[in-house]
Formats: sequence, C-alpha cells, structure tokens
Amino acid sequence: MPRKIAFKNHTQEIKLTTERCIVALVIMIILVTSLIARLAYLQIRQHDVYKTLSKKNWLDIVPIEPTRGLIYDRNGILLAENVPQFDLEIMVYKLKNIPETLARLSAIIPLSDNEIAQFYKEIRQHRKFEEVTLKSKLQESEVAKFYESQHMFPGIKVRAKLMRHYPLGATMSHVLGYVGRINREELNRIDPTDYSASNYIGKLGIEKFYEKELHGSIGYEHIENDASGQTVRILNNINPTPGKNLYLTIDSNLQAVAEQALDGNRGAAVAISPKNGEILALVSEPNYDPNGFVEGLTTEEFADLQNSPDKPLYNRALRGLYPMASAIKVFIALEGIDSGFANPNLYIYDPGWYQIPNSTRKAHDSRLRGHGKVNITEAITSSCDTYFYDLSYRMGIKRIDNILYKFGFGNLTGIDIGEELSGVVASPEWKMKAKGTNWYDGDTINAGIGQGFMQTTPLQLASGTATLANRGQGFTPRLVLAKEIPGNELEYTSTLPKNPIILQNDAAWDLVIDSMKEVVTSPHGTGRRFGRKLPYTVAAKTGTAQVYSIKKRNKYNQAESQDKLAERLRDHSIFIVFAPADNPEIAVAVIAENNNKLAINVARKILDYYFLNPKRMKKGNK
Repeated sequence: MPRKIAFKNHTQEIKLTTERCIVALVIMIILVTSLIARLAYLQIRQHDVYKTLSKKNWLDIVPIEPTRGLIYDRNGILLAENVPQFDLEIMVYKLKNIPETLARLSAIIPLSDNEIAQFYKEIRQHRKFEEVTLKSKLQESEVAKFYESQHMFPGIKVRAKLMRHYPLGATMSHVLGYVGRINREELNRIDPTDYSASNYIGKLGIEKFYEKELHGSIGYEHIENDASGQTVRILNNINPTPGKNLYLTIDSNLQAVAEQALDGNRGAAVAISPKNGEILALVSEPNYDPNGFVEGLTTEEFADLQNSPDKPLYNRALRGLYPMASAIKVFIALEGIDSGFANPNLYIYDPGWYQIPNSTRKAHDSRLRGHGKVNITEAITSSCDTYFYDLSYRMGIKRIDNILYKFGFGNLTGIDIGEELSGVVASPEWKMKAKGTNWYDGDTINAGIGQGFMQTTPLQLASGTATLANRGQGFTPRLVLAKEIPGNELEYTSTLPKNPIILQNDAAWDLVIDSMKEVVTSPHGTGRRFGRKLPYTVAAKTGTAQVYSIKKRNKYNQAESQDKLAERLRDHSIFIVFAPADNPEIAVAVIAENNNKLAINVARKILDYYFLNPKRMKKGNK
C-alpha cells in the first residue's frame, strides 16, 4: 500500500523563523549596545586613568638620594665622609620569578646566602614600586660582567651611590655613632617617602641625633624607558637638597690622645670647656669600628661585639654608672663651708675610724691609723674619709642631695647626642622606692665619701667639675659647634648657660679650689703623682670606687690586697681636674675601671697635650 507523505505547514514555519530572527536581533542589539557603552565608558569616562597607566609603561619617577652631610672636628678634620660605590638594585615589581632570577644572576655575580637573606628582608620593608638593593660595593669586574648581560635581566640595574665612611675608624666611634640599614621599627617612625632612595639611617650618636639635618631632602627624576625597561632620556628632575655639614666641638687629636692614654683599659674620659660647655673630648674604651656596621656585619661578628665581656658597644662616658667616690668630697665640702658646718679653723681627730653616735658600728678610714688632726683643707688634700663621715653626718642627707642636684648630678645633662643616663642621687625617698627599706645614718656617711647608692656618669662628673671651676656658672654640654649648608657660611650653635649656683658665702669657692690645688702640690696630696714637673696650675681631686669589699688591710692602704684580687674585682680610679686653676680653660673627668692608678695618668696626658702641644686647637665660636 503506498506510504502517505505529510505536507509542510509553511505558515507555521514562517512564523517560527520570524520569531527566532527577532530574538537574535534583540540579542545582537543588546550586545552591540553594551559594547558601545563599554567603549564609551573606557574611552571617555576612564580616559585619564588609562592615559596615566599608558604613561607608566614608558615613564618612571625615580627618587634621587640626597648627599648626606659631612662631619668635621673643630679643626676641620674630616670625621665622616661619603665614598662612591656601585650597588646592584632590583625593581621587584618587574620580576615574574624572583628565585629563578636570582639563580641566573648568581652565575654572573656571586651572591652570598647572607646577601640573599638580607634582600628578602628588605623586600618586606619596602613598598612594591621601590628599588631594593641586592648587593653593595660591586667590584669593577662584576659591574662589567653585569653590563654584558644586562639585557637578560629587565628590572635590575647597577647604580652608583655614596656610602658613609669613617676615616678615623674606631676613634670617635662613640661620639659619631654610625648609619645602618633601616629596620621595620624605624620605618614605622619615619616618612618612607624621605627614604625611598636610601636604605640607611643614623643609628647612634651624632648620626642619629642630627639625622634630620644630615639626611637632607629627597629629589626626583622623570625618566623615559624603552620597551625593555632601559632608560632612554631624563624628561625632568627635581634636585635633592644635600644634608648640612656639622662641625663638632671635639678636637680629634685630643680625643686620640685620651684613647691612647687609656691604653685599651675599660673606662671613660670627658674633657669640657668650663667657659661655654663645649665637649673637647668624649672617650669610651674599648670602642669599635663603625665602618663594619655600614658595610654590614655578619651574625658572628655582631655576636662577638655584643657578647664581649669588655662591652665595646657600651658608651661608658654617657651611660656608665659609677660611684662618685672621693670626688664627691669637694661638693660636700662646698656645702659644708657655705652652710657653716665646716671652716678652716674646725678640726677633728681621725684615729682611723668613725663611729656614729649611739652606734657600735665603726666606719674605717682609708688609712689604718688615720690622718690625725685635720681641718677641711687637709681633709680634701689627703682625702680623709673620717672627716667626711663626720661632716656628712652633721649636715644630713638632704643638704648633700641639695648641693649635688645643683651641680647637675641625678639629672640628664642635656647633651646633644641622647643616650645618656641620669645617675642616682640617693635619698630616703629614693631608697624606699628602689629598695623597699628605710634610710639609715650609715647610708648618709657612706654617701659622704661617694660610696653606697650614689652613682654618676663620667659626663656628669666632668660637667659638675666644669661648673665648680667656673665658680657656679654651668653650661649645657654640647657636641656640635656649627652647622653648614653647603656653599654657605657656618652657623654657630648657641651657648646654653644654666642657672648659676649662688652661695651665701662666696669664700667657699676659693677655699675648696685652693684645697684642690693642694691635692697635686702638697706632699700629703693624694694626686701628688700628677703634679710632678707641672708646667701649669691645676685643681684636682682623686677618687677610688670600691668594687669588692676587702677585709684585710695593710699598714697604709689596700694596694697589696688589690693586687691579689682578680682584675674585675679591683677598684676603679677616678680623677677630676681643671686648669689653669685660677682661669680654667678645660675640665677633665677620668674613670678607669679596675685600675687604681690609671686615671691620674690619663688626665695628665690630656692636659699636657692641651697646654704643651704646639698645634693648639682652635677656640671655636667666640
């Protein structure tokens, strides 16, 4: 039977096709409209954004590091300079694979594990678009090898820059401090923009205290790059402002003499001008070479410095806390005379010990058999402990504290370097707070000879001595003599006088200073070794700071017992002096740790250089 064939419904097919065309047309219209809208948005509304991004493909804004200010001593001797070197720097954002790039680069320029580790550390401390130093102080051969293969390393370049250098090495290290790589803590304190071209900042000393003046202000270059990222031309630049040069009050030759006089012994020496507070020498021994910190110490090298029992990184002149020892006696004597507790006609008998009234305890003198009959002048000259036990007991701790505070003890001196400690002027209130116990009469008489709780820094001792030399007029110690904007005249810093110490009895000044002259000129003076063949006049006072209590005594003093002790248990020697005695130009304080003779020798060498060397230092700001 023949098969039936169905006929097509043309009307229905035409309708379906029409509907599909309309839907497709609508979709096409929507897509075209969206495309046109997007193009309009990008080309009109976002024109400025994409124009800027386009520029960034061929323009770079590169920060220019300012030249760090130089540092000189008062005579113009260069103490801190900038030396040229080549560094390998990386624009991290241009690298796709950092480890792979470093591996290829190390085949051309040797990279140590420490340099790579430091590089990754620096990445975390810098913003994405800042250049990071990978290797410093490239050799000329390394620079040449890199330039031969530079096309293989887009985003990496060699840059010539200036690096800090200290020509005198360890000399002046505790004054100058050093610059080092910026760490995360410092990055949070500073404006990162100011240091976008530099990885270094002042860490200690003058370098840190005057960082703002030394650093200067950053500059910028607008650079056009080619497709490979290489510089084609400089379109525009804003020059950086160089840092200020500083001239210190210190005579570097006098500083070197003081350092050599300490001869590697632990201790400190400070020389200051009584007339204006200028620091002429500030020595802490042992010291260190600051150039190592600039170049970068290894972990082992830093550990050796930090863990050394001699503590070379510790600034003893500013932070060393020592008993005032017998140096305190001249200040107590001044108060005793001024307040009527002492005078040249008042004698006591010293049998070799002192017993506090209503007490069975005896405080011993430095001489086993005592000094016999002594007055205030003889007590200062021969450093009679028994006399000052008695005087301090009668005066009381409040009067002792009062005169010490007037001379600046127990407070920061305000020197322009920071880092200093304030020392301790002990009192009943201080002892209760610090020790949780009451104050006793024994504490008072111990304070009267500079033992017990009283502590001072060498800087405070020198500043107090200078104020005494100047008969009560003190000045804030300062290290910067002048500042200089390159190409301009020197701007001298101001002298900062303190409130003068006013006594009720001005004769007290002469009496104490005349007694201090006897310390070096009298055959009974404790500083008579200093006065041998002395071509200038001085006023001085010796001191011995006890480190370890010795039970046994010989006929005269403890020298024999000291020699039997381990070195670090021996007494410290202290010596304060100013000269000329009647018109002082220089005051010196020396503390030699665990050496009961050295301080006098150091002070003598300092003053001999100051007065007898034909190359006298400049006077500085008049």
